[in-house]
Amino acid sequence: MASIGQTVNPTSGSDALSRARQRAALMPDCLVEAKRIANTVIAGWHGRRKRGIGENFWQFRPYAEGESLSRIDWRRSARDDHTYVREREWEAAHTIWLWCDMSPSMMYKSSYGSVSKESRALVVMLALAEILARSGERIGCPGIMEPASTRNAAERLAAALVHAPLTGGLPETGMIRGWSDLVLIGDFLDDAPAIMERLGPLARRGLHGHVVEISDPAEEIFPYSGRTEFTDPETGTKLISGRAEHIREAYRSAYLARRESLGQSLRHLGWTFTTHRTDHLASEALVAVHMYLSGMPAKATHGGLL
Repeated sequence: MASIGQTVNPTSGSDALSRARQRAALMPDCLVEAKRIANTVIAGWHGRRKRGIGENFWQFRPYAEGESLSRIDWRRSARDDHTYVREREWEAAHTIWLWCDMSPSMMYKSSYGSVSKESRALVVMLALAEILARSGERIGCPGIMEPASTRNAAERLAAALVHAPLTGGLPETGMIRGWSDLVLIGDFLDDAPAIMERLGPLARRGLHGHVVEISDPAEEIFPYSGRTEFTDPETGTKLISGRAEHIREAYRSAYLARRESLGQSLRHLGWTFTTHRTDHLASEALVAVHMYLSGMPAKATHGGLL
C-alpha cells in the first residue's frame, strides 16, 4: 500500500497498460470464485439486522463528537472510561461501501500462499457484495461505483473495477455519509499512526468501519536466509541482506507490533479488525465480516480474527 499522503512515481504507459490487462484477466475468475463462496456461506444465513430508528436494541457504540448528548447511555458509559451511545434496529436498506486495495504490493504471492493478496482481496469483496445484494443492501465502492441496490451488484462492481484507475493508498471518502458501513480490504503495511490519521475522522463522522488485513504467509514468518535482495513494489527501492536469517526476529517483531497497534487503534474507535492469510480459506474472512456487519461477535479461528 502506498504511503498515506504521498504518491508513488507513475509507471510508464506500457507498464500501466500491462497492469490494467492483468487486472481485467483476473476479474472473471475472481467473480466466479466469489459467487461460489457466497453460495456456500449464505446457505445458513437468515438475513441481517440493521441499525437505525426503531424499538429494539441494536448495540452500544462509542459516542461521536457532535452527537446529541440525549443519545448517550450513561449507565453503560459508567462501566469504564468511554462514553457510549445506544443504537436501535431499523428495517430499511443500508448503504455499505466496499473497497479493495489494488496497489502493487497487493500483487505479491510467495510459494507459501495459494493466491496473490490482490486476488484474495477481490474475491472477499465480490463475495461480500453478492451476499449483501441478495438481502437488499445498497452497495457502493468509493470513487468507483455509486451505491445501488441491485441483485447483480457483484457483476457491476467487477466491471467497474476493471476500468478503475491504477491508484494506491486509502480511498477518498468525501462522498460517504454517516450511518453507513465501510469495509476496507488490503495489506495495510503503512505505519499504524499514518493509517489512523485517515481513518480516525471517518469514525468521528459516525461511519462504522471494518478493516480486513490480507497477508501472505511469507510476510509473517519471514522464511528467507542467506544473501537476499528485497524490493519495495511501490517505489522500487532495494535492500540487500547478507544473512537474511539474522534479521528475522527483528522483522517479525516489527511486523506484528504494527498489526497489534493498528488493531488496538481501530477497536478504540469502535471499528473491527480482521486478519486473513492467503493460505487459509477465503470464506473465513467473509464469515468474519458478515458477523460483524450483522452485529454478532466473530469467533476467533485460525483465520486470525482480532
